Amino acid sequence: MPGTAITATAALATLSLLLALPAYAADPEPSATVTDLGPASSVTSLNGSEAIGDKIFVNTGGVSPTVVGAYDPGQERVTQRYTLPTGEGAWATTAVGTDLYVGTYAPGDLYKVDTTSTSVTKVSDALPDNFIWALDSSPDGKVYGGTYPRGLVFEYDPATGARRNYGSAVPGEQYVRSIAVDDTTIYAGVGAHAHLIAIDRATGAKKEILPPEFAHRTFVATLALEDGLLAAGLSATGTMLLIDTADPTRYEVVQAPNDSYITAITIDAAKNDVYFGTRPSGTLYKYDRDTATLTKLLVPYDGAYFGRIFLEGRKLRGILTSNVLTYDLDTGEFSGVDITQAGMPPAPELAMAIASDGPRVYVSGKAGVQVHDLASGTSQRRFLPGEAKVMTPAHGQLWLSVYTLAYLFRMPPGGGDPVRVTTLGNDQTRPLDAAYSPSDKLLAVGTQPEYGLFGGALGLYRPASGDLAVYRDIIHDQSVRSVAIKQGTAYLGGSVYNGLGTTPRETEAKLAVFDLASRKVRYETVPVPGAKEIVDLIATGDRIYGVTETGLMFEYDPSRRTVVRTRQVASGPSALVLVGDTIYGVDTRQVFKLNRSTLATTTVVDNLRTDSYSGAMIAAAPDGSALYVLRGRNLIRIGLEAS
Repeated sequence: MPGTAITATAALATLSLLLALPAYAADPEPSATVTDLGPASSVTSLNGSEAIGDKIFVNTGGVSPTVVGAYDPGQERVTQRYTLPTGEGAWATTAVGTDLYVGTYAPGDLYKVDTTSTSVTKVSDALPDNFIWALDSSPDGKVYGGTYPRGLVFEYDPATGARRNYGSAVPGEQYVRSIAVDDTTIYAGVGAHAHLIAIDRATGAKKEILPPEFAHRTFVATLALEDGLLAAGLSATGTMLLIDTADPTRYEVVQAPNDSYITAITIDAAKNDVYFGTRPSGTLYKYDRDTATLTKLLVPYDGAYFGRIFLEGRKLRGILTSNVLTYDLDTGEFSGVDITQAGMPPAPELAMAIASDGPRVYVSGKAGVQVHDLASGTSQRRFLPGEAKVMTPAHGQLWLSVYTLAYLFRMPPGGGDPVRVTTLGNDQTRPLDAAYSPSDKLLAVGTQPEYGLFGGALGLYRPASGDLAVYRDIIHDQSVRSVAIKQGTAYLGGSVYNGLGTTPRETEAKLAVFDLASRKVRYETVPVPGAKEIVDLIATGDRIYGVTETGLMFEYDPSRRTVVRTRQVASGPSALVLVGDTIYGVDTRQVFKLNRSTLATTTVVDNLRTDSYSGAMIAAAPDGSALYVLRGRNLIRIGLEAS
């Protein structure tokens, strides 16, 4: 990337300033008025699911405790609920007879649910990783799983309680995202660099069976196995391979039009058909192997996420984010049941972002945005096909920067239904920050690339016209972690961390100075030697203020292209907000106010113990009257009348 790097002299001066500063200590401020607004965001979000008998057992994700519900399609209600003592959710399920096995994350525990009673038993602690991504059971009744972040494959024998660790499916890869088992072989779908590994159950010998021409994919994310046919969904190209397990060199390729992910597959061996769901379109497809015909069956709603698909006679049951869908293969008719109304009550989830337009506060989470009406003291949830990682009030709308595929949605005033307007594309998946410039009439979005890939991007969107320009790898081999705009210039804070599953190539986070008129980077600098991320930026007056992942703040003078001062202002990654000329910040334990003359901080509110998906987050009322942050999983208002 063209530009001028920071000089060695400036770097040494910055380091000297850093070392000379005292340890972080915030002075107390008179007590602020704090109002607890209740749970920030509540949801019933479904992750894993499994059919046993005439019921479908579904379990929650992103909430604590994890709840398993027995859904009866005939009654269209949940007839039994089970609570798991540990875990923040569960993606992985499988059945052995009438017993349901559930793999949790944070920590990676394995539970047995006796579906004939109310019994829940933890059969193994932290098996042998922090996140169990996938489970399957063998014909002889053993349980097999894949994990993250060590990318392991394990076996659990319910008959004896014995465990076996097959080790890493592929050394150096972090994810075993999918798993399928037959009499002799475990098939492990790996990422963030795609592999399909066949593991001999007896000897543990491993063999790569992914055809070489698909090796550049990021994941073998979904597997289904029936009568010697292995169906494998590849990310991020929406490709499905139908592999003959007797001879893996024999396979068919099925391509989902205009989609990136295959999220669920089921095989009808008797009729030689394969059904699968895709994202981002949310389409349910049928592939007829006899005629090699791909048929689009339905899109239940834009962006639907099929977690599992079950075949019951001539009906398909689709488990979506918070719904159970039934599709009649003979008539083409379908219906859906909201799982909350069916008897799975919502619970406070891990929030992802906060924003305020004045009358309302918005909190995003899984597949939705909770809209808090401050006048009435009530809230309602708006469905969103994705996760809003950043929310930006601007141009009379709320702009949602959404994972996956770095989509941009707009939400009308009053919290109406979000509408998708564009996608940043360019192999980007996870928005990290956004800023709106009224003078430039631009929304700037910084992103992280797709799993396994390098090079984040800056997206510039003009709400008035819908024009979009995307600049990939604008900070070479770094994600764009933070964005601030001032007088026709965008300041971009880098992160050495790229797509998940990659090892950083860079060692220090850069600050890139981008000219919005010429659309070029003027120069780059390393404001804090050794910092890995510039997690937030504020542009005010003639200075740029940034904070690193360790809570170190730097004050940058663009006219001299130098860091003027640094100071420890927080105990870890922090979020910043500008209220008038005052900078407020928050980490997961306290809200602080910055004295710009000294960079000293005063504590506004302490004892937050924020429990969220995205760490520290903060929003300000547009009139400067209040701040909004999380205490635990609750939303609180902090009045600034005395600040």
